[in-house]
Amino acid sequence: MRLHHIKGAEEKIAASPYVVDEDKSFTLAGKWHEVFGNDKPIYLEIGMGKGNFILQHALEHPENNYIGVEIYSSVLLRAIQKRAEEPYDQLDNICFLRMNAAEMERVFAKGEIYHIYLNFSDPWPKKRYAKRRLTSRQFLARYVNTLRADGIVEFKTDNNDLFDFSLEEAREAGWEVLSSTRDLHNDPVLCEGNIMTEYEAKFSAMGMPINKMIIRQRQEV
Repeated sequence: MRLHHIKGAEEKIAASPYVVDEDKSFTLAGKWHEVFGNDKPIYLEIGMGKGNFILQHALEHPENNYIGVEIYSSVLLRAIQKRAEEPYDQLDNICFLRMNAAEMERVFAKGEIYHIYLNFSDPWPKKRYAKRRLTSRQFLARYVNTLRADGIVEFKTDNNDLFDFSLEEAREAGWEVLSSTRDLHNDPVLCEGNIMTEYEAKFSAMGMPINKMIIRQRQEV
């Protein structure tokens, strides 16, 4: 469930030092290391929600840079507010971007992203909207055009139908499923170091198992 629209959210986002201007982002493909001022690997979360997951990653992994993408203004505003709180207010390795993920090939150059996180993405359950799912072959093609050749996509969801679809789409699109589980929190390997999103904490408290897959473009032999 999305937050109701917050009055003035767009103005607050535009004024935030934590957000890269959407129009400016279209001039930054291949130049994101200039934004961060270093050559650290860039990790991207598409649909970051209120930001708990990516902010915690940035805090625990200063050796990486992080970009959180969110299309909904009211949700992004919550992430901005969290970003301004301790201990996240001292981070220098994370920024936010309000953007439709379908535009990512205009914003990031091929090979610029090391790792993509997809967490509890909108399942778009009607079949005619399948191509809007962030794990569809259409989006996987966009990831190919922005990830390094050995780049990774990690996907978590509580939706079993979406997970089945995602596994099939990855294989059909020529991606390699490195690992997968249908009960993340009872998988000692995949759960090691797991950082929960807001949705994940909510669903887990309800006793719902969490699905996770890690995929990579199939490597040439």
